[in-house]
Amino acid sequence: MTGDPATEDLLRELAPQVLGALVRRYGHFATAEDAVQEALLAAALQWPGEGVPDNPRAWLITVASRRLTDLLRSEQARRRREETWTLPEERLSPAADQVAPAADDTLVLLFMCCHPSLAPASQIALTLRAVGGLTTREIARAFMVSEGTMTRRITRAKEQIKRSGLPFRLPGEDERSVRLGAVLHVLYLVFNEGYASSSGPHLQRAELAAEAIRLARVVHHLLPDDPEVAGLLALMLLTDARRPARTSPDGALIPMAEQDRSLWDAAAIAEGVALVTAALSRRTPGPYQLQAAIAALHDEAPTAEETDWPQIVALYERLLELSGNPMVALNHAVAVAMARGPQAGLDLLERLRHDDLLAGDHRLYAVRAHLLEMSGDDEAAREAYDEAAGRAMSTPQQRYLRSRAIRLRPGSPA
Repeated sequence: MTGDPATEDLLRELAPQVLGALVRRYGHFATAEDAVQEALLAAALQWPGEGVPDNPRAWLITVASRRLTDLLRSEQARRRREETWTLPEERLSPAADQVAPAADDTLVLLFMCCHPSLAPASQIALTLRAVGGLTTREIARAFMVSEGTMTRRITRAKEQIKRSGLPFRLPGEDERSVRLGAVLHVLYLVFNEGYASSSGPHLQRAELAAEAIRLARVVHHLLPDDPEVAGLLALMLLTDARRPARTSPDGALIPMAEQDRSLWDAAAIAEGVALVTAALSRRTPGPYQLQAAIAALHDEAPTAEETDWPQIVALYERLLELSGNPMVALNHAVAVAMARGPQAGLDLLERLRHDDLLAGDHRLYAVRAHLLEMSGDDEAAREAYDEAAGRAMSTPQQRYLRSRAIRLRPGSPA
């Protein structure tokens, strides 16, 4: 955007807050998003040369507000309206220079995007776009649909938000609980895209993972007694704790079994373990709690060889009872292979090869390649690695998978 990583990170952090402030003040979701994008572009052009303003958030809100006013006036002119455009007083926010520094409209925006009038898939897609900052292509990848389908879905969701006339504020307690499932799913997807980018030149996008963790902390503070909220935050912390060891100095992917565990974030692991232990003590285990428990078993194992795979298999089997997600079934197959041998895992994979959602996904072929390599069938493993690399959209993943295939060629050094 700017070529300056620090400025880019700041703009990514502020974008959803600025959008939230404009939607709260003016109410026009789609138009506000356009105005924010223009304000971000103006900042990207001006700040590197002129310096970052003392209050960058207020600067962006002010510039975006002016642009939004221009856009609304143009729209009114096209419709030949002469009256002044206004909103009820309760829809207005304070002026940009009166917004308290601690105010964060991101959470309000998050719940707004998850309004019950939207279908669950639209709730998640819109929030990923408006709050998470993902591109339409990345969101389509997360949903395993075409980019065109996702574009139409997001556009319709914006129109529904516009027609709803919602006041920009946190919902009441009863309504909040209705929207919570979609909110947690959104944060889960944002974190996953940040921790393991589905496409592009980078293995991970730390700013997305950090934003998902930040928002999960906010939701946990708002709902401290909800075990699934705690479970999701624990899952993020326990997974993100391994991030320092996931790549080599040249950016190459390092699988968990080969990572230097001394690089893992011990504080994040301790916090995550405490959260999931307290959540599970309520005896209402949900999907996020179970995934966090699996992550905790990985993180607490001193070495890869000492991982408690039978317990992980049991947790995945419980998770499968709650979720029909094919990725859970794929991870279960890996755990079974580690606990009972590669052939047991390969047998489970055969049942998944005809799943429509997994059929074109590189992860199915990558897992099959790994299990074939474990079984000693190097030729079949090499072919599967090549197939997985051809389907992967992330450059680091492609490189890793091709390197595994090359290593299995006859005559290649071990």
